[in-house]
Amino acid sequence: MSGAIGGFDHIIIGVADLDAACLAYQRLGFTLSPRGRHIGWGTANYCIMFAGDYLELLGILDPTQFTNNLDTRLENEGEGLLGVSFATDDADAAHAQLSALGAEPPKDLKRLLDLPEGSVEPAFRLVHLPPVATPGTPAFFCQHLSRDLVWREDWQQHANGARFVAAVSARVEDLGRARAAYSQIFGTEAISEADGGLRVRLGAGELRLNLAGPDAPVGLAGLDIAVADIGRTAGVLEQGEVAHQRTGKRIAITPQDACGVSLAFVEA
Repeated sequence: MSGAIGGFDHIIIGVADLDAACLAYQRLGFTLSPRGRHIGWGTANYCIMFAGDYLELLGILDPTQFTNNLDTRLENEGEGLLGVSFATDDADAAHAQLSALGAEPPKDLKRLLDLPEGSVEPAFRLVHLPPVATPGTPAFFCQHLSRDLVWREDWQQHANGARFVAAVSARVEDLGRARAAYSQIFGTEAISEADGGLRVRLGAGELRLNLAGPDAPVGLAGLDIAVADIGRTAGVLEQGEVAHQRTGKRIAITPQDACGVSLAFVEA
């Protein structure tokens, strides 16, 4: 990977009720940023920041404005994983590298964020990819133009000990085509085989690709968050009365308690 083509930037979770989602993830032991509002759009978010990546809880505040089809997704499929943003430090360079794959030219976007010291407008640039470029994973690249406004130290301190996105799981129709597609973006050296599927190494995290089936449709399937101490995480979940299943150094949360996400904590 290069600076133009990086690992996970953030993982997007579509939610029906932003305030309810905020409370749900606080029960899981996460610290959330103040709510932000996309300027010119009808969507808003809460972010869960880690040192190098983050989670975005995305919902609708004004359905009469542009929602980027979030309303349709929530109506048809309900809450859950929406997409993956990969990191870039140069959206123009990323577009140049990925244009042959159908990448769209960079688009500028801002969001309004109300902080105790006043309102700020974090800005970023997005390079969207067509579905065929990233099988099983709706994806785009994101360049942050004002990182200092969102990567605040106090927002990165989580009671559950969360540190970074360890893995995103997705299901694809054909592993051979998936290998070829992701190799064009991240390089052949980033792809390996494991447990009957593929792994795409993305810095500290990885994208896990497995075959879809009759009861396992194509698309995003799960999210693993690395934590410092699984015992500490378990204690936070017990205190919040969150149902969970612990197996060694892994704790699984039911989708009902994570806004439709098959979420797991792993010690790493």
